[in-house]
Formats: sequence, structure tokens, C-alpha cells
Amino acid sequence: MEKGASPIRIFAIADLHLSFGVAKPMSVFGDAWEHHTDRLSASWKRVVGAQDTVLIAGDISWAMREEEVRPDMQFIAELPGRKVLLKGNHDYWWSTRKKVMELAGSSCEVLQNNALLLPQAAIVGARGWNLPSSPQFTADDQRILAREVERLRLSLDEGLRSGLPLIAMMHYPPLYDAQERTAFTELLESYGVQLCVYGHLHGAAHRARVEGLVRGIRYHLVAADYLQFEPLALDLPDSQER
Repeated sequence: MEKGASPIRIFAIADLHLSFGVAKPMSVFGDAWEHHTDRLSASWKRVVGAQDTVLIAGDISWAMREEEVRPDMQFIAELPGRKVLLKGNHDYWWSTRKKVMELAGSSCEVLQNNALLLPQAAIVGARGWNLPSSPQFTADDQRILAREVERLRLSLDEGLRSGLPLIAMMHYPPLYDAQERTAFTELLESYGVQLCVYGHLHGAAHRARVEGLVRGIRYHLVAADYLQFEPLALDLPDSQER
């Protein structure tokens, strides 16, 4: 970093639920979502600098098709900073990594079976899925869960090779209780991940969040409504801690 330059910071937020290309106003989900894109834009521009990176942990857009998501990608492109995109359960428009990168533009990177290297850390992760602790967990869920675990492993392998501290981003929570051990937490712990952000939980479901240090990993819920639509500045791990 040049003398006098501002430090490069990493922020995180999830569940933008943009709908500039489809008729899906988030206000139907309660007053907390009124004018949420205006609030998001204002807070993002206030706290994020051009040199910073923002992790966007899934459920980016309500779009179903490529033409519908373009206005949402334009909205994101016009916000400051470098953005790292991860697929959420509602991102039906998401196809191949190459296509998503084309849609997202030059200010965005895509996290999908890979790792993204920043000066301070390697960003790893996967969408995740429902956990076996859910009463509604099915055989189909088990199949998707196994696939997501493998995708997380591929990302972790690449990140570990960098020698940088590991920051994980997921859409689904990797656990719902500090005592819970899941296939995701076992991987995150075994690879020495120090920080994990996730989204997916809204409204009353915020009560199911896990926040803080659990078995060496610091967890943060970064769903947009939980953060009052302001990206969260992350306390970055020290490379000497690994």
C-alpha cells in the first residue's frame, strides 16, 4: 500500500433481493423492507470506498432470466468497490460462472468452486443448503447437501494453497446453534477458517442466528435486513494466527 493511502477493507452483506427487472417489491415482506434499495445504495456509498471489497452472500436478485437480471447487475456495478458474488437459493437467473461474470461486469468477481485472493485473505465458500437438523430435511436435501459440501471443499482447497488467512462466505447458515456440528462446520474448522459470513435468515428467523466465536471461527449473519441495509465492515484475521 502506498504511503498515505487508505487501507483496503472487506465488507459483507447478503440478500439484496433486487427486482429492477421484475415486479417483486420487497415491501410485501414488511415495513423493514420499505425503499430498501434506496437505503442500501445510500449506506453503501457512505461506508464503502472504491478500493474496498464487498462480499455479497447470495439472493442477489429475484430475476428468473438473463434479461431480467441486467438492471440489477447495473445497480451493483454502479456501487463503489470490488464485489464478490455468491449464489443464493433464489438466484434462479444464475447459470455458469462465465455467464454470471459477463452479466456482472468488471467490478465483480464470482465465487463458485474456487477461491478469490485479496491482499489480506483468501475468500472461499459455497451456497450451502438445509441441514439434517431441520425437521423437513429429505432425501433430496441430502443429495444437494453432499454436492454443496464438495463445492465448499474445492473452494477451501484452492484457498488453502494461497497461504492466506481464510474468510468463508455462505448463503445458508452452516449451523443454527453454537453446539451444532455439521458437515460444513467440520470442513471450515479443519481448514482453519477464521471468519464466516452468511445470510438467508430474515425477520423473526434472525433469532436462529449464530454470532461470535465458535470453535475458533467468528460467525456473522449479514442478511441485508439484519444489517439495516448497510454492508458490515469485517475485522480481518491476522495472517500470523494461522
